[in-house]
Amino acid sequence: MASKQGRGEQLVVGTLVADSGTGRVGVLMGRVGPRMQLRPPHGGLEWEAEPDNVEPATTLDELRVKVTEINLRRVRG
Repeated sequence: MASKQGRGEQLVVGTLVADSGTGRVGVLMGRVGPRMQLRPPHGGLEWEAEPDNVEPATTLDELRVKVTEINLRRVRG
């Protein structure tokens, strides 16, 4: 019998991903048991996500991250 894998099961650590459970974008940091550990792209606290809710980030998600980075640089100087 074939095993059923969630969408996030094939992702590699370091991949930019979208968590549909929270609506957030993060970097896959690893796995703890059945859950995935994600961190905001610009640092911060990790959160856990269900593998079925995690998929590679879309081009739009990637653009949002880049705009946030530009805005942070502007604010920080």
